[in-house]
Amino acid sequence: MNRPEILQKLASRYDPHAVEGMARFGITTKKAYGWPTPALKKLAREIGRDHALAQELWASEILEARALAALIDFPEKVSERQMDRWAKDFDNWAVCDGTCINLFRYTKLAHAKCVEWSSRQEEFVKRAAFALMAGLTVADKTASDRAFLKFLPLIKRAAVDERNFVKKAVNWALRQIGKRNRRLNRAAIAAAREIHRLDSRAARWIASDALRELQSPAVQGRLAIKKAAHSKAKARGKRFPVVRNPA
Repeated sequence: MNRPEILQKLASRYDPHAVEGMARFGITTKKAYGWPTPALKKLAREIGRDHALAQELWASEILEARALAALIDFPEKVSERQMDRWAKDFDNWAVCDGTCINLFRYTKLAHAKCVEWSSRQEEFVKRAAFALMAGLTVADKTASDRAFLKFLPLIKRAAVDERNFVKKAVNWALRQIGKRNRRLNRAAIAAAREIHRLDSRAARWIASDALRELQSPAVQGRLAIKKAAHSKAKARGKRFPVVRNPA
């Protein structure tokens, strides 16, 4: 399936009511057809992975085509130049978050871009930094706690940004870091308390909402179970050590 065929297929399913509904949720862009996410993911599976085609679809500036681009591209083929160019094109939270969650968080530059983009002024580039942080807590299973602890000062610095799409992403990142494990939970709670003392309505909202979730019995219970499972696995490994190169 090539670019013209895909764009024709997208246009054939134009739903003006869905587009209006998207706008009510803050998803506005130059061109959209109102496709639901499950249908786009199904179409992406039919298309298959294609780096060159992803670039062509992104250049169309159509919301659904850009969503497809993020779904079919190869993370290992994404360059820093591409990440910066696509981030600059973000004009709504849906494309921003979708690109970060479906593609950028799996690239080797994801952690670095969290740091770099967190100080940018463009609303959706800055949002991308924190959407990436949130995504990495789930996608990067091997990252150390230190990799996420270094994000907390960036979250605190950005917490005073009153723009709606930025503050919600900052809150998202803080909550996700705090749900990764008990050590990060304690650090995120401490950061949230510091943020709450800042002279900013956005900061107080971010902190209050994060503390409500991170200190909840549900989250604390899941973290306790996770720690117990980790301890049991560690003990089992010590009890039955791996024998290398047996004689």
